[in-house]
Formats: sequence, C-alpha cells, structure tokens
Amino acid sequence: MTRAARFHGWGVPPVVEELPEPAHKPGNVLVEVRAAALGHLDLTVASGSFGMRPELPYIGGVEAAGVVLDSDTLAPGTQVLLRGGGLGLLRDGCWTERVSVSPKAVTPMSPPLEPEVAASFFVPATTAYVALHDVARLEPGEEVVVTGAAGAVGAMVAQQARLAGATVTGVVGRADQLGQVPEGVRAALPDDPELSAGRSASLLVDTLGGGDLIGRTRWVRPGGRAVVIGYVLGSAVTVDLPSWLLDDVALLPVNMVRHERRAREVAPALVGRLAAGELSVAVERFDLSEIAKALELLRDGRVRGRAVVTFG
Repeated sequence: MTRAARFHGWGVPPVVEELPEPAHKPGNVLVEVRAAALGHLDLTVASGSFGMRPELPYIGGVEAAGVVLDSDTLAPGTQVLLRGGGLGLLRDGCWTERVSVSPKAVTPMSPPLEPEVAASFFVPATTAYVALHDVARLEPGEEVVVTGAAGAVGAMVAQQARLAGATVTGVVGRADQLGQVPEGVRAALPDDPELSAGRSASLLVDTLGGGDLIGRTRWVRPGGRAVVIGYVLGSAVTVDLPSWLLDDVALLPVNMVRHERRAREVAPALVGRLAAGELSVAVERFDLSEIAKALELLRDGRVRGRAVVTFG
C-alpha cells in the first residue's frame, strides 16, 4: 500500500489514505516521491472552477521530486522532477509516496538538489528568469523594485536581478517580513518615501496585482516598465487612461503557460546555480499528514516561501 492525499469533492480538503501500490507499466516511470510542492494552482484545481478537472476522487499535486524505482530508460536512483503530462490537472498527481507516470512528466535532475528544493524550484526560478530576461529584457545597472520579495517568486526575482547586475529594492507587506528579503536587497515597506519620491527605478516586477497595481507603477520613472506576474491581492485593476498615459510606464504581462517551453530550456542552468548556492528557495516543510493544514496556510498567505510536503 502507498499513502496519498486525495480529493473526494470540490472545495473540500484532501484526505490522506492508503491506496494499492502502483505497478510499473511498460513505457512508464515508477518513482518514489521524496517531496511534493503545494501551490496556488493546486488550490485552483481543487476548487472545481478551473478549466481542467481530474475525475473525482483524485490525488492532488502538479509537481514533485523523487527517485526512479523502475524505468525502461532511466537508472534506478536517478533524481527526477515530476511535472507536466496532466499530473494533478487531468489525472492523479504527485501527493503520493509512489507513482507511475509517463516519461513526458519526468525530467532528470543534474546536479541533484535537496528533495524539497527539487520539488519546488521550477515555478519561482523559471518565472523569475522569463520575467526578467525574456519579458523585461533587464540590462546590468538598472534599478529594480520587486513586490512580494519575501515570497517564493518575489525572492527569486530579487536574487536573479542582483545576479544580472541590477540594484534591487524588495518590497514586503509587513514589518516582520523585512528580514526575509534576500541578502544584498534593500528591504522596504510600501509606504517607504524613497519608492515614490525619486521614481528612480526603471523596472517594477509585481507579484501582487490587485487594485493598487497602477499606484505601484508610479515607483517607476517615465519610460520604464512594470512586469506583472501575479494577482494574489486581486484579479481586477482600474486604469485611468489619461493618468496612465502621463505616467508613461508600460505594463507587461508574464504568461508562463505560453513560456513553458522556454522555462524548461532555462531550468538546467538554474538548477546549476541552486546547486552552487548562487540561488536559494525558501521552503516550509509539512508531513503528508499535515497537508490540509498546509493548504489552509497557503490559501491565507501564511507560508514563507514554498510549501512542501515530505514523506517520512
């Protein structure tokens, strides 16, 4: 038997239960899961309102890391990232001790990472890279402001902007989060007078969205740009066109669905930087038995970095 976290209805917490051991199928990869990430996409799918819905009951989880137990092409013990192939979206996902999956959902990891990092790095690291380099086209020497800099994506954006030669200010929502901003990044609260007084920044990377988005673009000088990644503070914003034209700050969206191929291209180099200690991902660990609590904390924005369940 293998433990798994399954949803039996839409909008309700998952239940941890024992299920029959998955058998290795020819052509598939049998993986022992060591750590699985919890993300907002998991919450969205579980709500039942998303365009893709697995058939109930289903095992949640769209990404995880583990080691190969049996495969036609990969050596046993190879560390792999599990992501794609409809995992957790169209079929059972990764919140289980062992899983048999299509090779399309398996990416070998080299060099290997700590399981919790391997399970959770892909979204924040590749999103940050695409936002900075493909969308914003960041140049060395720029001044960059990053909102949500204590969160997984925001912290990764701040780190990668510094590595690219930018001067970075990381904005957080509460005073107790100031110490969670990555090293070498100036930490600030939204009411910091330096943000709006000089408007010296050329780029804002916004992970928050919501009604105050346009106000935050006024931290950027005219002719600058604001790259928008998320909408955790709300999905709607009102734009007063005359004022926006006068501000002269371009709004640039980051659509990672469209950039999925690019994300997979840049992931190996980012894995190397994580292994070398040039980048880091903050994770908060939970046992699989605590998954309902972890999802509640994630929904309420009370997780530092990325939430990860482990299989002890």
